[in-house]
Amino acid sequence: MKRSLGLAALLLTAGPALAADYVFVAAPQKDLNRIYRVDRLTGEVGACQYGVKEDNTGVTLCFPAGEGAGKQEPGDYTLIASSHERESSVFRVEQRTGTMSVCYVWKDQVICTPPGK
Repeated sequence: MKRSLGLAALLLTAGPALAADYVFVAAPQKDLNRIYRVDRLTGEVGACQYGVKEDNTGVTLCFPAGEGAGKQEPGDYTLIASSHERESSVFRVEQRTGTMSVCYVWKDQVICTPPGK
């Protein structure tokens, strides 16, 4: 009985560690309602924004990872928005190495520039 309780406790505590951990940031552009997200471990970036259908109902428009925005080397990624109020892109930063990419929506996907220091 003790052994099965210990195993159950281990599984319960290990569960959240397997879940993705994301960071979210709004695009700095003042007239754009876009939110970016990055997977803190893989660096994969996506974005969503509010849209309006033809019948005037709301819809969530999401943009998947495209060129350069997909999974990167495992690390500790975050997003940083500039203070430039007319900028629609954000910076993806790998906090351990200091490398950065600029990520933005292009057509129907998020793309990111090659990482640089």
